Amino acid sequence: MNFKVVLYVLGGLLRLLGLFMVIPLGVAYYYGESLTPFLVSIFITTLTGFLLLSFKTKDEWMRKEGFAIVALGWLAAAIFGAIPFMLDGISPLNAIFESMSGFTTTGSSILTDIESHPKSILFWRGLIMWLGGMGIIVLFIAILPKLGVAGRQLFRAEAPGPTEDKLKPRVKDTARILWMVYFVISLAQVIALLLAGVSLYDALNHTFATMGCGGFSNYALSVGAFKSPLVEYIITFFTFVAGANFALHYRAIYIDKDYLLKDEEFRFYTAIVLSASGLLTFLLWRDMGTGLFDSFRLAIFQVVTIITSTGFSSTDFNLWSESAKMVLLIVMFIGACAGSTGGGIKVVRILILLKHSRAELFKAIHPRAVKSVKFNNKAVPDEIISSIISFVVIYLLIFLTSALILSVLGMDIITSITASIATLGNIGPGLNVVGPMGSFDPIPPLGKLILIANMWIGRLEVYTVIVLFTPEFWNK
Repeated sequence: MNFKVVLYVLGGLLRLLGLFMVIPLGVAYYYGESLTPFLVSIFITTLTGFLLLSFKTKDEWMRKEGFAIVALGWLAAAIFGAIPFMLDGISPLNAIFESMSGFTTTGSSILTDIESHPKSILFWRGLIMWLGGMGIIVLFIAILPKLGVAGRQLFRAEAPGPTEDKLKPRVKDTARILWMVYFVISLAQVIALLLAGVSLYDALNHTFATMGCGGFSNYALSVGAFKSPLVEYIITFFTFVAGANFALHYRAIYIDKDYLLKDEEFRFYTAIVLSASGLLTFLLWRDMGTGLFDSFRLAIFQVVTIITSTGFSSTDFNLWSESAKMVLLIVMFIGACAGSTGGGIKVVRILILLKHSRAELFKAIHPRAVKSVKFNNKAVPDEIISSIISFVVIYLLIFLTSALILSVLGMDIITSITASIATLGNIGPGLNVVGPMGSFDPIPPLGKLILIANMWIGRLEVYTVIVLFTPEFWNK
């Protein structure tokens, strides 16, 4: 492990993070709020970044350094991004929880009285979610041309899905394209919300949370605070878009408008959303006595925001029937598409596992037959299938372990299960204590540390973090 390389790149990331802190500083100035939290944060973050940049080296980067930079880069971003929250009076552990939740686009919050916090702090809370959505590492690759070959190691370690999706031969160009698409769609949502009568401040905050598939709102009632079906439908649409592969969005815009519909994962993703929304509509109509149209509006909004791991709420679904909550619990495990800003296991993994299971059943009947698993009309290599199976096994083990620890700490079983999957899947709210109108603040300190680790592991697709804790990783 070349520690000089790791420290040098972390220095660049912190310097970039310090630069972004200037934006909420401007918000604080505009609203006449204290500038101290961000002035101090900018000084500490930028100074640390410049100190780490003194480790500059021309040594070649390897795969190990890529994993370490991405994993430690996210951890460093969460720690330094927590400084404004600490200076706002939030305890260090809670501040790091909130910051990690923002950067990993989880949306699980410890804040109990959101509107009481300064607008600049809430704006920073939303901005880090937008930065974490497409990936601050990908942004770093996009704007720093000197990374060269090393950029590929970072992109591979940070890419959300079983395989990286290269749009251009040079990773730097791919990163720039992805951020361009991300920015353009974000701008479109801001304009749509403004036309719907939402203020610029609220439009930006909710766009940050939508496009990052994070779900932080500057209102305790989340999107329900607007009391506007139009706003809900706008956010539903853009959340659905953010849950799809951004590389497909680029190809659909610039290459072939039917590219999305030709993709198996996107079709399966759409089918899951429509099926779950239809079932939930029926359950709300039957069990809760809600009108059919209102049931559909509530159902599709909640299904889309949960499956994409966004976690917005338009109502307190903690009060829904058990069968309705079960639908949401199922889609929590599925997650969004690979290459999106969403979390979870990812639709493509679920789809390939289903195809693999079907192939195994076929082989049980016809032992001598050769039947390969195909995705988008291409055979899926055995190593990819093995990697997916390993991922799901490790993912479920982490989920079960963290849920067990939370229950041992005194949390009820529903809270333990949903808090665990909500953080590991980067979803946001769970049920019971950590429901949409609740908070993660009642979780004991050790439990919060476990959930912080869940968010970190889940956002970086498990392996990127887990490998840091294996002896083989540190051996020469």
